[in-house]
Amino acid sequence: MLCLKKLFSVGVLLGVFVLYPLSAQAQTEYTLGVVPQFDSRKIAKTWHPIIREIERQSGIKLKLVGAPSIPDFEKAFTKGEYDFAYMNPYHALVANKSQGYQPIIRDVGRQLFGIIVVRKDSPITSVTELDKMTIAFPAPNALGAALIPRAEFANKYNINIKPKYVKSHGSVYLNVLLGQTQAGGGVQKTFEHQTEEIKSQLRILYKTSKVAPHPIVVHPRVSKDSVDKFVQAILSMRESEKQSALLKKVPIKQAGKASLKDYLPLQEMGLDKFYIK
Repeated sequence: MLCLKKLFSVGVLLGVFVLYPLSAQAQTEYTLGVVPQFDSRKIAKTWHPIIREIERQSGIKLKLVGAPSIPDFEKAFTKGEYDFAYMNPYHALVANKSQGYQPIIRDVGRQLFGIIVVRKDSPITSVTELDKMTIAFPAPNALGAALIPRAEFANKYNINIKPKYVKSHGSVYLNVLLGQTQAGGGVQKTFEHQTEEIKSQLRILYKTSKVAPHPIVVHPRVSKDSVDKFVQAILSMRESEKQSALLKKVPIKQAGKASLKDYLPLQEMGLDKFYIK
């Protein structure tokens, strides 16, 4: 009987030692937040294939986390809810200040700029004519589509406009098309994604100053090893035409490494006066 008890005890201990390494090696699942420039279905369709490829190449697990609106996305990253996140350049500065997020990947082959659109048949031909008019924007802090335009309207052209925040880029273009606002703010990529029926009835009135485009950032709690694997997986996707095409849908046409200094010039644009917390 004593011998059986000893064997049982040894078996339990062995079970503990065998199970512990397995549980200790349980894989961490990291969250990836994406700024909601498009509707949730389009974001999922764009990012899920990229996530699967990153997971295949890096061995790390990722979970796409959506946000219903840009303000909700801002609240989430300000609280540090995302491990990785794709966000606008000014958000990267805010996220760094609030949580220590660091840019790690960006499109190094292009720059970001905002556009102001009007109806094609609109008599407006100059930005100065927008003074005191109602302009549609997706959200107050959408960098190219709202933040830079509002700053440039005030600082470069000395005009005052009435902003109308409509939650998405698509809604901006529809507001202008339907005559609910005289103009609207967006970015080139979201404009290009509209149907030909919508695009054909709108005209780009103005393009803003250019800045480094949206980065992928990482929270400091993520291990260096995981960050390195994530970055290497993205960079490796450049070598395959098929995988590179996935990144272009983000859009990241030429993936490269990013750092905080890429976005420091934004501090000189006076955007903080127009950023709404």
